[in-house]
Amino acid sequence: MCSFTTRDGVEIYYKDWGAGQTIVFSHGWPLSSDAFEDQMFFLAQRGFRCIAHDRRGHGRSSQPWNGNDMDHYADDLAELLTHLDLTDIVLVGHSTGGGEVARYIGRYGTKRVAKAVLVGAVPPIMLKSAKNPAGTPIEAFDQLRAGVQADRSQLWKDLSMPFYGYNRPDATISEGVRESFCLQGMMTGMPASYFCIKAFSETDMTEDLKKIDVPTLILHGDDDQIVPVGDSAMLSVKLIRNATIKLIPAAPHGMCTTHKQQINDCLLAFINAR
Repeated sequence: MCSFTTRDGVEIYYKDWGAGQTIVFSHGWPLSSDAFEDQMFFLAQRGFRCIAHDRRGHGRSSQPWNGNDMDHYADDLAELLTHLDLTDIVLVGHSTGGGEVARYIGRYGTKRVAKAVLVGAVPPIMLKSAKNPAGTPIEAFDQLRAGVQADRSQLWKDLSMPFYGYNRPDATISEGVRESFCLQGMMTGMPASYFCIKAFSETDMTEDLKKIDVPTLILHGDDDQIVPVGDSAMLSVKLIRNATIKLIPAAPHGMCTTHKQQINDCLLAFINAR
């Protein structure tokens, strides 16, 4: 198994497929690197090296009590890139992983990074406040925290419906996809399940986005019920100097699965663009 140990003693699992220019993927909550397997397999077949790690507390990585916050997530990503001595990479982050990518660049710059992709990403900040009146109220996140403590397995089962847009009247539901979501969720430890909610909802990444100085693609579903596009992608594109936004019609938050061919094609075109 591919893994390394961080400076604070957390074992981080990662998968490493293919050869060529490197694309590094950061997944969302409460999933694991498995959530990107469609993109990784597609791009590895087309001459790229694809690497994805399980965030601390998630998947096959250690489940520490401490460090379930965006700064540690970014530091772990930095240690992964250093461990593998990666340069000229494309960073791809989905949801919480998009926040991880933004915070990484905010803390470490882009000396190792050629391009970035934010997919259904949480930046700038999700939480509603006087400064962010269109954000999501704290009560929604408190409800998630209560669900984690009350019946985590039922929470994942329920959350899978809006996550993949399966609660829409015309949706074709894959019970297999829902089961995979639940299985990945249950591999995430209780501390990460709970504490990561604060990390992805309350971390303000406005200044991090302003420091992104490489070509950046923002992909977002216009029917994202988890991270509403108006308070995320539409704001981020104004803060990143060299950003392009592409909205995927009728796509949900989990569009890397439900709309995988569209996402794969968008990634390939952006990565190959000169």
